[in-house]
Order: sequence, then C-alpha cells, then structure tokens
Amino acid sequence: MQKPRALKSGDRVSVVAPASPFDRDVFAAGLSELRALGFEPAFDEQVFERTGYLAGTPESRAAALMAAWLDPTVAGIFAARGGYGSAQLLPFLDPAVARDARKPLVGCSDLTALLVYLTTCCDTVGCHGPMLVNLADGVTGYDRASLLGAISSTEPFGELRPEGVQVLSAGEARGPLLGGTLSQLVASLATPFAFSPPDGYVLLLDDVGERPYRIDRMLTQLKQAGLLARASAVVCAEFPDCLDDDGGDARSVVDDVLRAFDGPVLFGFPTGHTAGPLWTVPLGVDATVSTDPVPRLIIEEAAVE
Repeated sequence: MQKPRALKSGDRVSVVAPASPFDRDVFAAGLSELRALGFEPAFDEQVFERTGYLAGTPESRAAALMAAWLDPTVAGIFAARGGYGSAQLLPFLDPAVARDARKPLVGCSDLTALLVYLTTCCDTVGCHGPMLVNLADGVTGYDRASLLGAISSTEPFGELRPEGVQVLSAGEARGPLLGGTLSQLVASLATPFAFSPPDGYVLLLDDVGERPYRIDRMLTQLKQAGLLARASAVVCAEFPDCLDDDGGDARSVVDDVLRAFDGPVLFGFPTGHTAGPLWTVPLGVDATVSTDPVPRLIIEEAAVE
C-alpha cells in the first residue's frame, strides 16, 4: 500500500467539493481552521457550483479533484463536506494520477466512496477524518492530535483509546484497517469500484441517521457477500441517530448480527459521524484492535512518509 507524502507547516492544501453543497460561512470557518493548523488552503471557484443537491456536475467535481492531484503546488486535499455524490466521480478519475500524486486525502461520510477508491483501486492510503464542516467547529469538531498524527507524522501514531468505546466481543486481532460509512460500502458492491478488502483486515464501520432495520440489512449484505468472514476485527463508530420508535438502536443490531463473529468487536469509536470531536484514522495501514486491559485501536504504522 503506497503512502502519501507527509504534510508540513506552510504546505498548500486543496479544498474540493466532491459531494453536496455547503454553507459559505461554515466553509470560511473551516478555511480559518486549516490556516490555524499551519496549512495554506486553496480552492477553485468550481467549489461553489450548485446542481440541485450536488456541488456541480459529476464531470466538474471530478475535474476539480483531478486538478488537485495534478497540481504540483498542492500537497494535500480536504473535502468541504459529505452528503451525497462522491461515487459519481469515480468513472471520471484516473487511478494512476491518484496513485502518483501521493497526497493525503482527508474526508469521511460520503467521501467513503473516494477512500475505498484510493485503497482498493489505487493501493494508496487514505484518511478517514474531518472535512471543513467539522474543522469549522474548531477543537469541538475534531481531534487535532489524531489528524496531524495521520497526515504529518512519519512515525506510527500508536494507541487510540478514546473514552466511551464499548466492547461487544473481546479479543485481539491485527490487519490493515479498511472501511468507512456502511451505506457507502454496500452501495459499492457489484461495481467496478467495489469494496474488496483482503483476508484478515480490520473493518471500520460508520453511519448516521439510519433506522436499525436498515443497519441490519446492510450488515447482512456484507455478511452474505463474504466481507465479514474476511475480517479479523470490527471497529464501529458511534452511529448517531440510528434509532427507531420502540427503543431499538444500532448497537443492539451490531451486537446481534455479529454475535457469531470470531474476533474483537468495538462500538462507539469517535470517527466519522460523531457527537463530539471527530478522530482521524488512516485507512490502508496495519492496525491492532485489543480489548485488554481497555478497548483500543493501535495504529501500527505511519500513514505518510
């Protein structure tokens, strides 16, 4: 798995909008936070395009991302927000360009489509981390240490042990960390850009606002597609607002569907859609999931070099 080049203070980073449109005030606040991190944000006016519920046509959004990969003055790429639309870009992208660019791409939610593209089609590490809508809230919106550890440090970040993570199944397992938003993972199946992890991988799952029966349906699809059988461990995010009227929730569904899973399962890791600061985790690097003495995710290798 190829690693991007590490970002350093003063680097120019491109902001793109691969999915839905955004509030301009939030965008401006996110730019300010990027500057506070030591980076110089850059963007094309295309980022403000609107085509219904999308930030421009698939072709224009893909062209903006390709331009960011090709621009020699740009060292990294952040997404403005998720929502919907990233998967529409995939037929217009060139995996050789993405691979050769060696630039950290940071995002989550709908950006899972691009992160799966990077890790599966381009054999390149990506970062499941904050977008400008998260950065706009400052330290209440994202965890600065894990973000900078993922995109700027050439040393392994090591142990991530946020409070509130629950153990659904005990144990310890190691493998490449891959995954993202559950609905995006299942939507990729049977396409040329399908989520196709190797045996022994660590599966990261995240989502928001999905009814429990829909979580069940998507987990069942992963199971029947053989993707759960390939996993050595599962790390679930917080799954906020995944409730129904009779008190059912995502945690109980995960616990039920994965009851026979042979490996550690964690629930409530604060990445992707979170109630508090969003922690960044690199995708495509080796990680260990352990439940003893406390639930934790250990990032075994640097995401950049």
